[in-house]
Amino acid sequence: MKVDSPLVSIIMPVYNCDKYVSEAIDSVLYQTYQNWELLVVNDGSTDLSRKMIMSFDDSRIRYFEQLNNGVSAARNLALKNKNGDYFCFLDADDAMPPESLSSRIKVFQEKPDVSFVDGRVIYVNGNMMPTGNEYVPTFKGFPYDNLLKLNGSCYFGPSWMIRNDILVKYSFKEGMTHAEDLLFYLTISNKRKYDYTTKSVLYYRDNPKSAMKNLLALEQGYLMLLQSVKNDLNHNFVSFSYLKYRVMRIMFLSHLIDGQNPYRAIRSAFRYLIKV
Repeated sequence: MKVDSPLVSIIMPVYNCDKYVSEAIDSVLYQTYQNWELLVVNDGSTDLSRKMIMSFDDSRIRYFEQLNNGVSAARNLALKNKNGDYFCFLDADDAMPPESLSSRIKVFQEKPDVSFVDGRVIYVNGNMMPTGNEYVPTFKGFPYDNLLKLNGSCYFGPSWMIRNDILVKYSFKEGMTHAEDLLFYLTISNKRKYDYTTKSVLYYRDNPKSAMKNLLALEQGYLMLLQSVKNDLNHNFVSFSYLKYRVMRIMFLSHLIDGQNPYRAIRSAFRYLIKV
């Protein structure tokens, strides 16, 4: 690892995002920290995404293409091909503020015992204008238990930068399109430290047509999360019960927002008591 200027791998899955992907790539090119590689994985897009990506001429941009297999498979392909001392994720409809990389690298260099660095996330609209909403991390330490609690003090989504450890297997559960980043963090965070920068690290486009609005896929994602935690990860009865409660609450509120009557929303939420 180069102490002064370590390489950062940025992983970007792309599926039918020709409207925004150029802006996302531009935000990487405009970083104040320039020792990076951008691994762009075209997950079987049928729009002009490929054309937009290929219009960039920079040797640090590495292009991969696969048949449509989902965001987790796309990220896994990039994870297998990354070279960075650190890595992070950027969705194709989001963007990075100019100091996104440098601010997180600074924390890593000041704190060699830290494995994950997060930062402020600014919600923006389709025109990249701030909506007034933000995610601001407040936790420092070992994040595993807080992740199990779906605690917003250290979890937003794919906004962590991760110190690469050759002893850790980095892999997303394929087939998941919701809560896949949370499960990924859970699989790698036990007994590893988390910190954050106070600077903004991500512009998150709050798209009303985003995958989070797909209730059936959301249900399936949280069900897979619960099953994976129960079968594969360290937990106790209390922490797992609380996780189930939080998931049920999320699904209940999601169904209410989607227009279901309270009875149907409760019934949908309580499926988790039966299935897990």
